[in-house]
Amino acid sequence: MTKTNHILAASVAAALSMAAGAAQADSHAQEKCYGVSLTGENDCAAGPGTTCAGSSTLDYQGNAWEMVPAGTCATMELPVDGMGHARMGVTQAALDEGNYGPGINRDLPSNLDAAIAATYMPVAM
Repeated sequence: MTKTNHILAASVAAALSMAAGAAQADSHAQEKCYGVSLTGENDCAAGPGTTCAGSSTLDYQGNAWEMVPAGTCATMELPVDGMGHARMGVTQAALDEGNYGPGINRDLPSNLDAAIAATYMPVAM
């Protein structure tokens, strides 16, 4: 193999390696998903009225989030709430766009300060 062929082969191998690395990074992308964590299993930090990781007091607490694979938040299968309403996760991007206000008023702890609870808009699910 000539020196030119070596350089070309090395360049192609480097490009393929970088493309594979980018694809692997994309398959591991994560996003915040509100309303999907179980009691005490939220990631740091839950929404207003909570402290940090593991501080959620209810399953599927609306202001608690956990990291999930990107693109799966709104499609995760969750049990219905106590009144038979469907639940779904809400991404940080949806919250940032204002689609759901500063949080989702679903399954919030009953002892949550009323002023804090008022900052969460109801979500029709």
